[in-house]
Amino acid sequence: MNIDNLKFDDAGLIPAIVQDAMTKEVLTLAYMNRESLEKSMETKETWFFSRSRQELWHKGGTSGNTQMITEIKFDCDQDALVVLVEPKGPACHNGTTSCFVENLFGEAHESSSTLADYQILHSLQEVIHQRERERPEGAYTTYLFEKGVDKILKKVGEESAEVIIAAKNRDAEELKWEAADLIYHLLVLLEEQKLPFPEVLKVLRKRHEGTGK
Repeated sequence: MNIDNLKFDDAGLIPAIVQDAMTKEVLTLAYMNRESLEKSMETKETWFFSRSRQELWHKGGTSGNTQMITEIKFDCDQDALVVLVEPKGPACHNGTTSCFVENLFGEAHESSSTLADYQILHSLQEVIHQRERERPEGAYTTYLFEKGVDKILKKVGEESAEVIIAAKNRDAEELKWEAADLIYHLLVLLEEQKLPFPEVLKVLRKRHEGTGK
């Protein structure tokens, strides 16, 4: 597919629906012109065209909340785009993950959805990433990063052992707390190793698709 085949409107714009590549949550609706689309494909980060300011803008250029592009799709009429991204922070300027947070019709079930469950992990990952970058004094996560990989590995080992003990004792209440501790310390380890959590989820998805399990 060539960009020349896309149908831009009379103003030279095409709507771009931005979607989280992992959770499939719709993050925002923006517009691209040919230049911003080309820059997005070149840099692998989202660039849009501001209709109010009449200029290009780089998502996260100021806030740091960039969006790494994994795929760009177009519809059957070739006049709209879906941009799948791995977000590095909130998509909305209001600080929310998505710009679509208000409910117009029907009942909202986000609190009990798989998407909301994953969002907890995503938010925790973002907090850990921020702690590693800013190192706020007094934060436990800062302490772990400052102690280094040996300390983090020790904690992963300790929490793994606690999970095993709780499971062996058939103590569901204790198990859920120890499992949460293990997941947290594992995310800290992934951050220390500079291995994005979505990369781990990609492996799980590939295994699932390959085996049908």
